[in-house]
Amino acid sequence: MRHRVPEPMRAGDFPDLSRLLSPRSVAILGASERPRSVGSDTLLNLAEHSDFEGGIFPVNPGRARVHGLRAYPAMSALPGPVDVAVVCLPAEAVIDALRDCAAAGTGFAVVFTSGFGETGDAGRAAETEMAEIARHSGIRIYGPNSPGLSNINRRLGLTFSPVFKNDTLGGGIGLVTQGGGLGRAFIQASERGVGVGLWCSTGNEADLTMADVVHHMVGDPDIRVIALLAEGFRDGPRFLAAARAAARAGKPVVAMKVGKSDYGVAATRSHTAALAGSAAVTSALFRQHGIVEVDDLDELIDTAALFERAGIARRRGICVYSFSGGTAALAADMVGSAGLTLSELAPDTRAGLRALAPSYAAVDNPVDLTTQVFTQDTLNRDCLSLVARDPATDVVLLPIPADYGPITDRSADDMVALAPDSPALLLPVWMSGHRAAGYATLNAAGLAPFRSLGKAVTALKRLIWRGDWSPSDTETPSLPALPPGEHDEAAAKAVLADLGLTVPEGRVVTSARQAGEAARGIGFPVVLKALVPGLLHKTEAGAVAVGLMDEQALAAAWDAMAASLAAQGHRLERALVERMEQGPGVEVMAGLHRDPVFGPVVSFGLGGVMVEALSDVTHRAAPFGRDEALAMIDEIRGRALLGPLRGRPGADLGALADLLVILAALGARGDIAEMDLNPVRAGPAGATVLDAVILRAPTDTEGKARQ
Repeated sequence: MRHRVPEPMRAGDFPDLSRLLSPRSVAILGASERPRSVGSDTLLNLAEHSDFEGGIFPVNPGRARVHGLRAYPAMSALPGPVDVAVVCLPAEAVIDALRDCAAAGTGFAVVFTSGFGETGDAGRAAETEMAEIARHSGIRIYGPNSPGLSNINRRLGLTFSPVFKNDTLGGGIGLVTQGGGLGRAFIQASERGVGVGLWCSTGNEADLTMADVVHHMVGDPDIRVIALLAEGFRDGPRFLAAARAAARAGKPVVAMKVGKSDYGVAATRSHTAALAGSAAVTSALFRQHGIVEVDDLDELIDTAALFERAGIARRRGICVYSFSGGTAALAADMVGSAGLTLSELAPDTRAGLRALAPSYAAVDNPVDLTTQVFTQDTLNRDCLSLVARDPATDVVLLPIPADYGPITDRSADDMVALAPDSPALLLPVWMSGHRAAGYATLNAAGLAPFRSLGKAVTALKRLIWRGDWSPSDTETPSLPALPPGEHDEAAAKAVLADLGLTVPEGRVVTSARQAGEAARGIGFPVVLKALVPGLLHKTEAGAVAVGLMDEQALAAAWDAMAASLAAQGHRLERALVERMEQGPGVEVMAGLHRDPVFGPVVSFGLGGVMVEALSDVTHRAAPFGRDEALAMIDEIRGRALLGPLRGRPGADLGALADLLVILAALGARGDIAEMDLNPVRAGPAGATVLDAVILRAPTDTEGKARQ
């Protein structure tokens, strides 16, 4: 019997941020006229550089007016509650200010001030106090340590940035960051024609998090793609719920995660005090939820801009089109190296190109019109129109190697003229360091050219991957309850057998004599494993003997094991005698643990010592169904070892997938802290669990199964 696990979080679980992002009234605590101060720049951004028609209430007990506006001594003196209070105060004054805002009925507080969780324990305690204020009063807190937010589509700046007035190009990209500098760098890609409609930088996230902002953008009709720059996740399951909402709405999420190295993790903790999480787990969960992961800021900008233009669609054939043979060859080579496919142009397309182009031009794919385009004004547009309508071509990659003045300008004009009605997606690449008129033409038309072939092909690969991705179901088996208490290996394998998994035939014994009797009943060869409470790593302790072919070998193994354990302070009182599994098969591992950021996570990879030597492991958040389990299996680098190889039959992948789905269902249920099945023998007849560790949740031994 199978059942569908309900979504862990629904839309109603996320706050309505409309009053924060489109307020009707704003108070500024710490409003000032001191030049270049946070309180002054914030007020001027709202009063002079925003198209804000609501009420603005400077709060400063030492002044009657600030920048010509009436000032108030305290929040309690305002004529009524405001939608947003912007806190521009020293750290020691913030907590009391938030209490005053809450008492005055304020909807949201935006806290610019730094000096909290990023500084240590005292700062984290203050953030906890902020969260308690929000929980008990109903006010929602954005920050601290935040540069604020910019709703550029609505010309609203709740920010102290002195360059907000230059943020004039809106668009369909919603940008979510935790820090300000990299977000500002993204915003300034407006010079390339990349417009951001809404930028939210959530800082330390004492209350509101990136997940809340992402979920709002999912429902914002002005936002077509969500770009994310994350240093960590305060609430991983909540973020994944927002990602699922984006996938259901058909809105692509493009994400860059800082903190992949030890250096990066340390830097993010000191910056926003966010949990960085495991990079491998984060990347795998991004893939599971259709999040397009990128590696640097340029790639984030390029890829987000591409998705804003192209949306989500299945795409296959790529035509490389240029007037330079070497450039066309390089582009085609890079397309092939990325695992992408050049389209085979239709006979009618090739015939049309031959009729227009010179005889020495290349009219297959890649297309090289040669420098003949320099002398025939309409040649480029006529040929590009044919290629863009080729039935096998979904994308036309248009590398421009150098600026040739009016020739290149005309080529840009042709792309701009054809792009709106082109069945194929036109992707210009401006490879020259000279930013000429043609480059500006492409930017102004929203065709933001890539600045290198490598960046273009990388972004295109992401676009094609997301077009092929679709969410998998979370249909999972209905499983029996686990017996209470902790489980040694014998008990763990009994549990696994009850769950429908395959384990070797085995018997628990308490003496060498019983071991011999058990082995005769099972049949040699056998394996002997000590069952010692708290001993999770038997091999290192000399508590495992394999390949025992007869009773003499078994008795000798018992004596040697007892002596080895005694030297370590243990007694051999119970042991497990099992049939030794033989025949074709590959050792893999499957595990379940509770990730500190994302909750229950299932892992799969090559097993035995290979998991430590190669770290060929992938991950998924629980729960998930069979399709996702099969995708996990296909994802590991050693996938070929599980297929038929040199006359050896392949493993039963269906049995492996079923095993992973069972682990996912157990993870979603929440009563297991960790489960480590390593090795699992994956063979043509199924998947047999050779070793198993189960730790119930919560226990003090959490973490030991993975050490």
